[in-house]
Amino acid sequence: MKKFLFSLLAVMIATTSFSQKKAVDAITFTQLKHDFGKIKQGVAVTHDFSFKNVASQPVVIESATASCGCTTPTWPKTPVLQSKGDKITAGFNAAAAGPFSKAITVKVAGYDLPVELNITGEVLTAEDYAKYEATKTKKNTK
Repeated sequence: MKKFLFSLLAVMIATTSFSQKKAVDAITFTQLKHDFGKIKQGVAVTHDFSFKNVASQPVVIESATASCGCTTPTWPKTPVLQSKGDKITAGFNAAAAGPFSKAITVKVAGYDLPVELNITGEVLTAEDYAKYEATKTKKNTK
């Protein structure tokens, strides 16, 4: 009896995991991660995550939610037609010095599992950024 219940439970779990529709089946991004590198504190930066609709019908991006308030995503509010592309823009305010790693969760209407986009980098104080730029300039003149 235990073997039967265990087998039934395993089948139910497998069926549930396979029945969830993934957003990556509807839209394909050219990249899922972007590294800003070293950026100056207080200078906002943005990056466009381009995607293409690979579904057989138009898709709607329901939401793009950032992991914190320092990251501001914007996304298309109208349906993206089949085989057409668009973008999700990730804005980062660079207020606090130090390394950062932020996630943006993209939910597509009709799909259970979202897509996660990631931005990383390091925010430098004005003084540290000036030093960084100076070392870059020296390397380029050699």
